[in-house]
Amino acid sequence: MQKLENKLAIVTGGAMGNGLGITEVFLKYGARVVLLDSSKELGKTLGKLESKFPDKTIIGYEVDIRDRKMLDAITLDISNKLGNIDILVNNAGICILEPFETMSDETRDKQFDINIKGTWNVTKAVLPYMKKGSIINLSSVTGPKVADPGECAYATTKAALIGFTKGLAADLVSKNIRVNAILPGYIRTPMVEKMAIQTNEKDPESVINQIAANIPMKRMGTIYELGEFALVKKK
Repeated sequence: MQKLENKLAIVTGGAMGNGLGITEVFLKYGARVVLLDSSKELGKTLGKLESKFPDKTIIGYEVDIRDRKMLDAITLDISNKLGNIDILVNNAGICILEPFETMSDETRDKQFDINIKGTWNVTKAVLPYMKKGSIINLSSVTGPKVADPGECAYATTKAALIGFTKGLAADLVSKNIRVNAILPGYIRTPMVEKMAIQTNEKDPESVINQIAANIPMKRMGTIYELGEFALVKKK
């Protein structure tokens, strides 16, 4: 039997980046996976995953995780179709690089609303359909440990997820639901590549190379390495 045989996992932001890596690893180990994502890439991703894992259950819903009512309707539909939810990976998040002095309230709130409130919303919507299992929140080394210029809002959200994880773990331990956080360093994802463009529009690859040069292994992590780590956190 595979490690996640027949387990039902929800992964937010699963259409690309870290969420996609986690999704592929979970599918490889036998899970049924539901993707929640606002990206227009979701349909393409589902098609590719269905071709790569033809014998696995993989479905997706296009949703803005700021919309609590939509999330409630979707999680009810998931439960009706697939049963109880075993794993929730709160991966969806954004980063908009901008100095604190010039950042608008709208830019701040967009990051707060998706990274913090969105994670809260998804968790609230999923919990009624979890009898036991595992919740994994994607925080970051940015915020709890380090921060670079322009990341004030993003760092605040990722630090907040540590407090959310600890508080949620205390609330849910009696229900046999484990809650953990992963704090990745730099993983090469579309979000990191977008940040590189924001930093140096003319030569974003030089930003990627500079970041990699400061990592002991001289490279960024991969989404599949992160996926394997999420599997460990699920145990």
